[in-house]
Amino acid sequence: MHSRRTGAGLVAPLVLAVLAGCTNPSSAAPTGTPGASVGQTPNRTSTPAGASPGPSSSSRDLSDLHVSLEKFTSVEGGPLAIAAPDDGSGRLFIVAQDGRIWLVDKEGNVHADPVVDLRDRLTSGGEQGLLGLALHPGFPDDPRAFVNYTDQSGDSVIASLNLDPDDPDRLDPASEQRILFIDQPYPNHNGGNLLFGPDGYLYAFFGDGGSGGDPQGNGQNRDALLGKVLRLDIDHPRGSDAYSNPDGNPFLDGGGRPEVWLVGLRNPWRSSFDRETGDLWIGDVGQGAWEEVDVARAGVGGLNLGWNRMEGNHCYPPGSDCSTEGLTTPVSEYSHDKGCTVVGGYVYRGSKYLDLDGVYLFADYCSGRIFALDPATDGFREPVEVGNADTNISSFGEDAAGELYITHLNGDVSRVVATSR
Repeated sequence: MHSRRTGAGLVAPLVLAVLAGCTNPSSAAPTGTPGASVGQTPNRTSTPAGASPGPSSSSRDLSDLHVSLEKFTSVEGGPLAIAAPDDGSGRLFIVAQDGRIWLVDKEGNVHADPVVDLRDRLTSGGEQGLLGLALHPGFPDDPRAFVNYTDQSGDSVIASLNLDPDDPDRLDPASEQRILFIDQPYPNHNGGNLLFGPDGYLYAFFGDGGSGGDPQGNGQNRDALLGKVLRLDIDHPRGSDAYSNPDGNPFLDGGGRPEVWLVGLRNPWRSSFDRETGDLWIGDVGQGAWEEVDVARAGVGGLNLGWNRMEGNHCYPPGSDCSTEGLTTPVSEYSHDKGCTVVGGYVYRGSKYLDLDGVYLFADYCSGRIFALDPATDGFREPVEVGNADTNISSFGEDAAGELYITHLNGDVSRVVATSR
């Protein structure tokens, strides 16, 4: 997840640029300056045809909400993601960028040995490494876990790993089966998130391929897998492929790659499904001025989220004219006077904090700001700042009970705590 600058706070060599949004790898100079002019802001369009409207048109007042963090545990390797099996154990699988996955029990105790160590088969550092993990919805009865990593050549691999039949706390590295391979033209904007949706399909999130400004035009190219959200059926492989393309994918009959679900993303960094509504929430890292949050209502595919015609709700490149026709514009954005790299979060559906019930939380890596939105409304709304972290936030996570966690690049994993001011 790239930010637009390489400022103070990025001190760990392993993750020096993983959250440094839009730096062109061919040049040390930033591609954008916080606060720069962003040009014309186009008129907003209505919700695209086929999208489900939210149940309310008025936004909930979140000004009294306060979110703080309570340290839960710490792991090595730069934690970037959390997955939780729904098996009654309360355990968490914590993904580290360096290629290890750590098992943590409900008390915060970290097992001495990793669940799996993939360091010998990937490239780690910058925006590369082990970037995503999704456990099969039937896990552990279905023993497969799915990972997204950059291999030793820097290309993206989605693969499955099976539980070790002799140890339910270990994944067998020898069981790896490649699901999908994508050539990466640059080392940045890899995305990397993996999620299983309410429909049981695997959703994979990829950035535009890197450099700055999407020089290859992948975001708007429906025949490219980069700059997209993919939707894959991994339970019914077809032919020589380890997956098939589910009914309902928007380009099954042509007009784009059949794996594609959503188009027009720059570098989606952390996404989630609302476990109550099925809506898909995406934090998409901006270029040089704006960070955005997008939502695809439950079951709605084929949306175009705008990059690189737009950065947030603003024409790209700055100063150009553009049209929002056919685009689904962000539900929220913020400029670089508040941060530099959005970290997508979750709609809270836990039981501990009534004040947080049904609120979407997300954050900014550079500033540590934690923001809230009312997810039950359609249309644009300003993010409400509800907290701040002392260290750089790399990801959110959710346990089986719906309680939220935050990972930090220094290794800490924190619980989210909510109160009223």
